[in-house]
Amino acid sequence: MARNKFGRKKHVPQRTCVGCREVLPKKTLIRIVKGPEGVDVDLTGKAHGRGAYLHDQRACWERGVKGALDHALRTRLTDEEQQKLMAFFDEHLGKDSQGQKGAEELS
Repeated sequence: MARNKFGRKKHVPQRTCVGCREVLPKKTLIRIVKGPEGVDVDLTGKAHGRGAYLHDQRACWERGVKGALDHALRTRLTDEEQQKLMAFFDEHLGKDSQGQKGAEELS
């Protein structure tokens, strides 16, 4: 683990994947945000709105779209939003059979 100039361990923000409930470093997860324009993927991690995080694994995205994101974002995903999220997964993450791309590689 990296240390700062005072010799202390550097703080690494942790987030929970709503699909599998595993706690991981924030940079390894992908943020989904419910903002003024609806639910969308937030690659910057800084968009305004309520956020939830998912792994880059299909099982987590499917579980998230089926209901875990509804609960975490305090909303009801429309069919269009569900399709848009799964299309994003298929286009950007689904090509890697191991599902090992990190969120930092997408930016």
